[in-house]
Amino acid sequence: MFEVSVEETFAAGHFLRQYRGKCENPHGHNYKIRVTVRGPELDEAGLLVDFVELKRVLNQVVERLDHRFLNDVAPFDVVNPSAENMAKYFFDEIRRGLTPARGAELDEVKIWETDTSCATYRSPRQSAGSGPGGSAHEITEG
Repeated sequence: MFEVSVEETFAAGHFLRQYRGKCENPHGHNYKIRVTVRGPELDEAGLLVDFVELKRVLNQVVERLDHRFLNDVAPFDVVNPSAENMAKYFFDEIRRGLTPARGAELDEVKIWETDTSCATYRSPRQSAGSGPGGSAHEITEG
């Protein structure tokens, strides 16, 4: 199995709803995000996925959040902007914009709030009712 990953950074502010502690107050992070695609075979050029394409799709999502107050940006105006929910949001958005070939699929998104704290969302592949490329559950408002 092959894996390809790209990383990007962005800065954003937020606060956590329904949380008691320092993070209930507005604060910011310099986030790092890693996106990983995996698959069983390479294309004719010897690539699983083009780094340029994967970075393009990732950067489209990053641009929506960079230097923004996340609680004011959909879906985080309703959904709590926790690292876990952000990892799932990035997964869903990148999966929508990416067209991997030859059985490759988006495998996971990992987002760091600090150098020592991160959250990961992995593909629900092989879960009940879905095989490779099966649907991920969307973040829903409400």
